[in-house]
Amino acid sequence: MPPSLAYLTNRWVAASAATSWRDALRVTLVASFHMAALVIMLATESAPEQKGAFILTWGVLNFFWLILLRRPGIAGALSLAMVVALIQVSEFKYKVIWTTANFVDLMIIDPDTVTFLLTIFPRLMPMVLIAVGVAVPALVFVWSFDPFRLRRLGAAAGMLGCLAGLYAVETVAPMEEFEGFYGKNYVSHFARSGVEAISTLAVHGLMESDPVASESLAPIGICEPTAKPPHIILVHDESSFDIREVPGIRVPQNYGAHFRSLDGKQRQFIAEGTGGPSWYTEYNVLAGLSARSYGRFAYFVTRIAAGRVERGLPQALRRCGYETYSLYPAHGAFMSAGRFQKSTGIQHFMDAKAIGSTQLEPDRYYYDAAARIIEQERGKNPAFVYVYLAANHFPWDHRWRPELTPAWKGLGNEPIVDEYLRRQTMGMRDYAGFLARLKRDFPNESFLVVRYGDHQPDFSSRLLEPGIDDATIAKRIAVHDPRYFTTYYAIDAVNFKPAAIATALKTIEGPYLPLVVLENAGLPLDSSFEEQKRIMQRCNGLFFNCNGGAEARRFNRMLIDAGMIKGL
Repeated sequence: MPPSLAYLTNRWVAASAATSWRDALRVTLVASFHMAALVIMLATESAPEQKGAFILTWGVLNFFWLILLRRPGIAGALSLAMVVALIQVSEFKYKVIWTTANFVDLMIIDPDTVTFLLTIFPRLMPMVLIAVGVAVPALVFVWSFDPFRLRRLGAAAGMLGCLAGLYAVETVAPMEEFEGFYGKNYVSHFARSGVEAISTLAVHGLMESDPVASESLAPIGICEPTAKPPHIILVHDESSFDIREVPGIRVPQNYGAHFRSLDGKQRQFIAEGTGGPSWYTEYNVLAGLSARSYGRFAYFVTRIAAGRVERGLPQALRRCGYETYSLYPAHGAFMSAGRFQKSTGIQHFMDAKAIGSTQLEPDRYYYDAAARIIEQERGKNPAFVYVYLAANHFPWDHRWRPELTPAWKGLGNEPIVDEYLRRQTMGMRDYAGFLARLKRDFPNESFLVVRYGDHQPDFSSRLLEPGIDDATIAKRIAVHDPRYFTTYYAIDAVNFKPAAIATALKTIEGPYLPLVVLENAGLPLDSSFEEQKRIMQRCNGLFFNCNGGAEARRFNRMLIDAGMIKGL
């Protein structure tokens, strides 16, 4: 072979080999993203329907980026980055509030949530900027190394097919509400919650209500109390319930007295959350409505209701001449608490910063703040003070502020239960001291004090029925078995005789507590509370649980028609 031909042949073979290696590397690069996704799926997803939902979600993401960019390499890289980010966010959310990321988190992004995250996690923004700084050069490299191109029409068809598949998976094997509390299946749960959320939104909207109501509420008139009304203090007793409901628990002497009203009776309060979501009950006792009316969106109830629900206990009290306060022990942007409470009629919302605390404080700290407000309003308007306690907040795996109970000795229960009882005992002592202070410092002022447990502690669910497994417990909670949602409510008074304590029902659902407050304060009811009283009487204390939610849906429509609920 002539030297020139041999030279060209060798160059061609070398070039072909180099091209083959380069093409193989490019294919390997594209395939690596899909292999990484497969490994993640096997590591994080459990059941067949969850694995199937992950694969279909992976397809949706890839086809979405292919429609925009046409390059499979960059589509795979961006999809993998989104999956990893979702898992990280979901794991972080689970560590903080014990539930994984939900599609509704994206649907309801408000300034309060962003402010809250940046406040409690100040390093979040620098971490995001660092991640972006690393990701951008990597994506530029993948872009330049990816020679493949796909048609946008084919990608669009693929994306529609994957979306149809996701809908089919959720139709055949619907996701249970409790699955978000398992701390796994991050991608599939997020995707399937999207199918549920969009379907629910299309059928019911954000809040369930009847399409029309045959009755309407009368216009709300002027509130004219027949006598000087008392100051009203509403106490949110964090995670508190009578733990004697748990078999075999040892409790301190005279433990049960805390759960009785001044007439000696013990009354039950059925909350709508268990184990943690205080804001469900916050919505109940301020708006006088059911968080369960929001269905799949209930977890976000205060964020949705902020600026939309303008009916509630504080609004009614303002019409009767009250000055309304709230003492909130956390950041006011958490779950849009500040905006929500102001919507229901709170004039002075004081979060942890406004109160002057930098951490959770003993109950007496918040009682002292309430006493300062009463002193400020002495001789002026009657005051409504919503006191949100925090000492008995989870976790109970360590002795919180041990110096406050130097003589405490364990009762022989498991450590987490003994710590819970120790903190309850601290709270009972602080409450008794608060009543004594009101009597001593305000002899010419009258007070109605109403307390309630906002939900049971998270550990109670595994103790109430010893021997049943987690799946059975989750199903009990999903159907709102009262054993897992019942706490207490109690009525007390200082220099005042409650006007309707004899008629206060033994058991009520949370949305009726504002009615109990208004009636025992001797205040006239507006037309919305008159209607709600009729519902309470014919449903014997049940609200959402009455007639399969029909009463709540009818009442919601009446409030919408009256302009008290807007945009829902």
